[in-house]
Amino acid sequence: MSLFSKLFKKKQSKPEIKERNLFNMKVNDIVTYELEDFQVVGKLRYNDHGYEWIAYQLLGSDETLWLSVEMDDELELAMYKSIKHKLSEPIPEKLDVNGTEYFLDEKGQARVQGEGRGKNVDGREVKYYDFANEEEDKFLSIEVWGSEVEVSEGYEIDDYEIKILAAS
Repeated sequence: MSLFSKLFKKKQSKPEIKERNLFNMKVNDIVTYELEDFQVVGKLRYNDHGYEWIAYQLLGSDETLWLSVEMDDELELAMYKSIKHKLSEPIPEKLDVNGTEYFLDEKGQARVQGEGRGKNVDGREVKYYDFANEEEDKFLSIEVWGSEVEVSEGYEIDDYEIKILAAS
């Protein structure tokens, strides 16, 4: 490379940041929910025989939430929080958790792609069980990772409740 080419070399432009939406958020993006900022620290993409949904792990100043994003016939969003509730297989079809009665809605097995804090489950399979209360305004998510059973309680939210700021 000659001296002239070094002097007149075009400045490399920064990569353009793609506008974020609920389906393409990345680790380190910021999500504002209920007037609090959360950092996306993990992303799990589930695939059950071609049907996909995403869960984002959101780290706030004093709590961690999981944002579930799913396109069924319409956009379905739910916010979950992990809870301590002892369960083991077989998972029953009806559960009482924290005074709420939940009924099994869906179950299956999915392959998971993980990023950020979810990288440790990348490529693994998970058994999942989705429950709802009778009014269908509260949800219970159960995931079985080998011998470990994780339980989360959640509720539906609307897309206007979420604001996304892309990380640079």
